[in-house]
Amino acid sequence: MTEPTLNYVPCPDASGGHRMAWWEWGDPAAGHVVVCVHGLSRQGRDFDVLAQALLARAGGNLRVVCPDVAGRGKSDWLRDPVGYQIPAYAADMLALLGQLHQNAALRTVDWVGTSMGGLIGMALLGTPGLPLPAPVRRLVLNDVGPAIQWQALQRIGTYLGQPVRFDSVQQAADAMWTLSTSFGPHTPEQWLALSRAMVKPLADGGLTLHYDPAIAVPFRSVTQEAAAQGEVALWQLYDAIRAQTLLIRGAQSDLLSRETAQAMTQRGPRARLVEFEGVGHAPTLVAPHQVEVVASFLLD
Repeated sequence: MTEPTLNYVPCPDASGGHRMAWWEWGDPAAGHVVVCVHGLSRQGRDFDVLAQALLARAGGNLRVVCPDVAGRGKSDWLRDPVGYQIPAYAADMLALLGQLHQNAALRTVDWVGTSMGGLIGMALLGTPGLPLPAPVRRLVLNDVGPAIQWQALQRIGTYLGQPVRFDSVQQAADAMWTLSTSFGPHTPEQWLALSRAMVKPLADGGLTLHYDPAIAVPFRSVTQEAAAQGEVALWQLYDAIRAQTLLIRGAQSDLLSRETAQAMTQRGPRARLVEFEGVGHAPTLVAPHQVEVVASFLLD
C-alpha cells in the first residue's frame, strides 16, 4: 500500500462545526489502531514512512490513522481562530476515535504525537472521564513534554503564519529547510517527500503553505507568564497518564530540555527516554533508526 485513503470526520465547534481530514493506512477493519498526530505547522502525511514500516512489521493487521489537525492539510479552516488550541484539538480527536470505533470496533489504541500532537495526546490520556472507545495502551511523545522552553516558542513565532509564495515544490522545500535544519540530517529525496504535502496551489499557479495563517493568532497571544501557568496544568495531565510511554528527544532540542525529559522518566508514567544525536526539534521519524525505535516499542 503506497498511498493512504483520505477521510473526513465532522467535528462540533461554536461556529457551526468543521470537518477534520484523516489519512488511513492499512486494514480498515483492524481492531488495532495507531493514531499519529503531527506538530504545530505540519500535517498528517508526515507519517507516511512510519505508517508503512508499522504495517510491514505488523503483517497488515493494523490501521494507522494520521489526522490533519484543524486548519492544516485537507482539514477545514476554523471560522474563529480562538479554536486553534489544544482543548479543541483534543475534542476533535475524540470525534475521530468515535468514528473509527463506529467503522470497526477498536480493541487496541496506540498514540504517536510529535510536538503539538504529543500535547494533544497528553490532554486525552491525562483527563479522567473522557469517552474514549478504548484506552490508549502505548504513547509515544516525540520531543515534547509538560515544560516547553520559552525561547523555542519565540523562535517558532518568528515564522508561523507569515505569508509566503513559491514557484515550485523544490523551491518550497529549500525554503522550509532553512527553518527546519533542527530536524536533523535528511537526504534531498527524503526532504522533498516530506515537503510535498506542505504546500497547496494558488490561483496564479504558484504555491503556498498548506495551513491557515490564523493558527498563529492564539499562539502569539501566549505570554511567558501564561506559559508558566500552563506548565503546571500539563504536569497534572502527564502525571495522570497510565499508558506505557516512550519519550523521544532530539539531543539538541531547544523545546524539550534534558532536565524536563529526565523528570518525565521519574514521574507519571515514567517514560522510557531515547535521545537521537544530531537532531533538535523534532525528529521526523523518517530515518531507519528512528523508525525502528518507535516500531519496536509499539509492536514488539
